[in-house]
Amino acid sequence: MFSRLTKSLGFLAIVLAATLAIPQLTFAQDDRDDDDPPSRAARLSYTGGAVSFEPAGTDDWVTIVNNRPITTGDKLWTDRDGRAELRFSSTAVRLGGETGFSFLNLDDRSAQIRITEGTVNIRVKRLDEDESIEVDTPNLAFTVLRPGTYRVTVNEAGDTTFVKVRGGDGEVTGGGSSYAVHSNQTGTFSGTDYLNADVQNYYDDDDFDHWCGDRDRRWDRSTSSRYVSDDVVGYEDLDEYGGWRPVPEYGTVWFPHTTVVGWAPYRYGHWAYIAPWGWTWVDDAPWGFAPFHYGRWVVVRGVWGWVPVPPRPRYVTAGYVRPVYAPAMVAWVGGAHWGVGVAVGGAPAVGVAWFPLGPRDVYCPSYHVGPRYVERVNVSNTTIINRTQVTNVYNNVYVNKSVNVTNITYQNQHVNNAVSATSQANFSSAQPVHSHMMRVDERDISAGVAPTGPSVVPQQRSVLGAGAEARVRPTRQFSARPVVAKTAPPPPPVPFTRQQQAIQANGGRPISVAQGRQMEPQNNRPNVRIAPPAREVAPQNDRRNAVEDRRNQPNQTNPPANVNPGNQGNPSNRPNQVNPPVQNNPNRPATITNDTIRQDNPRQSNGDRNNDRNNDRNNDRNNSRNNDRPPAARQQVTPPVNPQLDQKHQQELENLRQQQDRERQKVEQQQVQQQQKVQEQQNRQRDQQNAERAQQQTQERQQKQLQQLEQKHEVQQQKLEQKQQKEEPKPRSENKPAKEQKNNDKPKNNDKPPHR
Repeated sequence: MFSRLTKSLGFLAIVLAATLAIPQLTFAQDDRDDDDPPSRAARLSYTGGAVSFEPAGTDDWVTIVNNRPITTGDKLWTDRDGRAELRFSSTAVRLGGETGFSFLNLDDRSAQIRITEGTVNIRVKRLDEDESIEVDTPNLAFTVLRPGTYRVTVNEAGDTTFVKVRGGDGEVTGGGSSYAVHSNQTGTFSGTDYLNADVQNYYDDDDFDHWCGDRDRRWDRSTSSRYVSDDVVGYEDLDEYGGWRPVPEYGTVWFPHTTVVGWAPYRYGHWAYIAPWGWTWVDDAPWGFAPFHYGRWVVVRGVWGWVPVPPRPRYVTAGYVRPVYAPAMVAWVGGAHWGVGVAVGGAPAVGVAWFPLGPRDVYCPSYHVGPRYVERVNVSNTTIINRTQVTNVYNNVYVNKSVNVTNITYQNQHVNNAVSATSQANFSSAQPVHSHMMRVDERDISAGVAPTGPSVVPQQRSVLGAGAEARVRPTRQFSARPVVAKTAPPPPPVPFTRQQQAIQANGGRPISVAQGRQMEPQNNRPNVRIAPPAREVAPQNDRRNAVEDRRNQPNQTNPPANVNPGNQGNPSNRPNQVNPPVQNNPNRPATITNDTIRQDNPRQSNGDRNNDRNNDRNNDRNNSRNNDRPPAARQQVTPPVNPQLDQKHQQELENLRQQQDRERQKVEQQQVQQQQKVQEQQNRQRDQQNAERAQQQTQERQQKQLQQLEQKHEVQQQKLEQKQQKEEPKPRSENKPAKEQKNNDKPKNNDKPPHR
């Protein structure tokens, strides 16, 4: 008894010590001004096929580009065979073909999704206590109750919604009733004024589900999660395009693999105007979201590296603040020719110039914010900064309203090749920056910095971004079709034409949240119907409840969960007593299957239906065989654990990674020197064609070096894995000696399958 008490006290002491070791913040996520913008935005992380986009406050459909931040009021349409993926916080939303999607609301706590037609798959890895995710369709509202995978499909007529739940729990609300849909269940809900509910077992996956599963596995296996907070959107794309190296003073830093001569952050992409944050950077690189909206940039031995947001603590306290999204972590060049000189008065500025912020620099938003927001967006995105420094900068910029900051030297302000610049016209028309670069004099950089951003009034093209006019767009039914919502969403965004006038009156500064509320229309949401108060109802044809009732009845043997009717004649697959199937109500829709959905969507081919039927038969046959096996046959034999060998293998892998990082760093430094030589050669040569040829040859040579290095690393990795596999002990049964196990493993004549 005394020993147990001692162990309990020791465990409590360890937990208390771990809790005290967690960094405590002096404010919580609730400490925010009502005029502050949301601390998160969704990222368009993948598109395939034809995908159209309508920014909030506009009526124009354009082609969408990856890495575009998506927020409240933005609409997406995937055409036939089109697919798209969005990521926000710990949630991924994936769109199938011919799907109409929009955000009714996306703020710090709520994600309210509007689906008018088509299919969405939602993967929720973590759901905070005060966080809610709701999917609103034309006849119901579906609420996610815990982490899991969910699929919601709306038929073309808009009067039936199919809900599949895998590893989670959800609630359907509509027609004055609410229905629970549990893990491994599928529900069919038809009707508008009254819902006809039919909940069955989870049916087989299709190609879209398999694609979503592949994306989930790629997300789950990301190695970058060791070094960056999983609340940072887009970290999973860093694995393929860069490497992590420890750097003194900055911790583990990510270095992108790029062979572009003169590459610098915030140069290869374009600027777009996205309310309520204003000017937002949209990068061209496939990995170009997380490093440009979170963290800081630094130059290490002539190479740009990204200092990330530290990983999320294992035990989160009440004061934890997730990383705050920022439209662009940059500072702006001031003076008479750049930045704030655009619309303040006097001679018009020549253009707009900026450079990336370093780990010690304070980010100053150009949109309206309070002091706590400025503290959160800085402290949550870098560790080498203190609150006193943030307070001093806030007072200098927002209270004293200093236009140009001359008494602060930014970390990357005078770094060679750090400043990027373009003309006002190219800046406001979403043109690619690297194709329209302007030269910036060092005297202008030293004259001062305009931390709150340029006073450039956006145009219609600024909101649309770099996308061209969309060739495919949804019908008017998509925009006009109302949906049912359990939670009342905020008013729709203000049309951009009205925002533009207010922005111009603000001298180019974005309108505040409060100012936008004053401009909102009186009608809250004309295409949203709030669901009436609902009472919880159990579906009449819930097979899960029927199976549970049959299990409680004596002298009956329950059949396997999925028995193939075609095998009922086989005595080996037939149980002692089979319960009769539950009769369906003819007034309700039939049991949901893959064919049921395709009947509502006639665009699917008959070949797909036959394939799905064959898959259903194969899965039912396999499940039946597995259930008929005795328990001993399904036992797994686990190999013995050797901690010393595992530790040795881990150390060898770590040593190999460090060696590879050193070699990569050496090659990158050589490439930087070669790039500098090429630049000097270009300046000396008068023939531009020879300079471009030399640059191309250098890039090809560098790319070949990197490929050879990667091949070398792969060979080293394979050799090490083969060596470790030889050292691994062979699996052996726990209860049988080695000799007996070896004899049992030999094939027997009786085990041969019958001749067909």
